[in-house]
Amino acid sequence: MDIETLIAKIEPPDEAAVQAARRRQDRLTKPRGSLGHLEDLSVRIAGITGQPRPHIRHKVITVMAGDHGIAAEGVSAYPQEVTAQMVLNFLSGGAAINVLARHAGARVIVVDMGVSADLPQLPGLIDRKVARGTQNIAAGPAMTAGQARQALESGAGVVLAELEKGLDILATGDMGIGNTTPSAAVAAALIGCPAEDVTGRGTGVDEQGYRRKLSAVKRALEINHPDPQNGLDVLEKVGGFEIGGLAGAILAAAAHRKPIVVDGFISTAAAMLAASLAPQAAAYLIAGHCSREQGHRRMMDWLGVHPLLDLEMRLGEGTGAALAFSLVEAACKLLDEMATFDEAGVSERSTE
Repeated sequence: MDIETLIAKIEPPDEAAVQAARRRQDRLTKPRGSLGHLEDLSVRIAGITGQPRPHIRHKVITVMAGDHGIAAEGVSAYPQEVTAQMVLNFLSGGAAINVLARHAGARVIVVDMGVSADLPQLPGLIDRKVARGTQNIAAGPAMTAGQARQALESGAGVVLAELEKGLDILATGDMGIGNTTPSAAVAAALIGCPAEDVTGRGTGVDEQGYRRKLSAVKRALEINHPDPQNGLDVLEKVGGFEIGGLAGAILAAAAHRKPIVVDGFISTAAAMLAASLAPQAAAYLIAGHCSREQGHRRMMDWLGVHPLLDLEMRLGEGTGAALAFSLVEAACKLLDEMATFDEAGVSERSTE
């Protein structure tokens, strides 16, 4: 499905479901508002899904991987071959996201969007490789316009296929050495802020590494002039294949009324691209957590979302989003399974 058709399918949240959920929430056996943000979260999920009493059963985490030409500038503390090595680790079930997915009862979908190595055909690996990594954004565009569109549509296609298997909620995860650099460039371009505001230390580079990284982000913006009014142009000029794939995945989930739990810095850059392409998609986003990475909160403010967790994590892979699944599921269960005052025969608060 082409990206324009997908975007046209994204509708506003179901207001009737929102009102029905709010009425039930206000009748549950508790003081109104006593469950805080969990109450609002359940009502949001009702509007997203169109179900006044939503159920979360099939939880999916898509981890999209890609390499970046900007890694040649020394912007990461790790060598580029780690991307392919970690993809194999995901497939064998040994990474942090695998552990947390098992804990959450979610399935992990691993996608090669643009790893620089030729990965073997292994069970569980979805091959949507656009190219063997992007170009160096400090010297020119990350990709062609056609590749940007391919990344978006390939990412969307992954989610469309998963919907057939059962998908009630999606979490976005990433893998790609050097990918906080293009993510910072995406954020700076869309927000219109200085690179310093959204460029952090990523995997933990030292002071020299940070200066190289900040310089690379600045050069990428100066050389490429990404158009902040055109998300496709931003992706083409300074993005990444896995970032584009995640943006497409978000658009596909929103088009099918599924909530999307956004992970950390890279996933949020992808969410910004999705919202730039389809502003109505922002209503389907749930911020899983606030990363330690500098600029993440600024990005969430731009999107108008507030994180469920703040654990000073900065791993990526979808780990923060996986942890947030339990809060989303708990909020929905409270709305559905708690008794109302009428059902329980409990006296309500005195109005005197």
